[in-house]
Amino acid sequence: MSLVLSVTCGLWAVPPARADMIDTSGMEPWEVCGLCHSLDGNSRMAKFPKLAGQRADYIEKQFRDFHSGNRLNDGGQMEAITTEIDFADLPRIAAYFSALPPPPPFEEEDAAGVDAAVLFREGRGEIPACLSCHDGALPAAPWLEAQHADYVAKQLTDFQTGERTNDADSIMRAVAVQLSADDIVALSVFIAAQQRPERVP
Repeated sequence: MSLVLSVTCGLWAVPPARADMIDTSGMEPWEVCGLCHSLDGNSRMAKFPKLAGQRADYIEKQFRDFHSGNRLNDGGQMEAITTEIDFADLPRIAAYFSALPPPPPFEEEDAAGVDAAVLFREGRGEIPACLSCHDGALPAAPWLEAQHADYVAKQLTDFQTGERTNDADSIMRAVAVQLSADDIVALSVFIAAQQRPERVP
């Protein structure tokens, strides 16, 4: 479990490259995104989420939120790169990554005694199941399975602390504040180890 936390802390401390440091001339718009997220959508660094098989409408929403300032990231890398891409190309970018095969799951680690599977599928007390929203019921809710554990942990922590605020109706913030540090680590590791079902993006 310490690996998830230590890697998470280290990844977000790395200063990102500025958008104006990258020559994107002659590139397809999704190739610009692929510089960080990889052309196959399976980013090698947990700082960058895996986009392969992700919902197209979710990808578009996050891009627009970064551009408008409704969502921020460490160092402003995404905010900057959104200014380098023509908004007319956004549907093509989202469709490209959405159509890619879902990423393979990671091997599951010990979940520190927390029943993450129950929390993910059924919820606990006042905490709703992750799948109550992330099963396709809400258009703006992304697919979670097979995402980097450190990325999931960072997002849950940011929702919990209010660093991330672009969730519809503050749903994720309301859920995240009820999670313990052990819950976040266990859920993140569990989610990363799940096979993402084949779904219509």
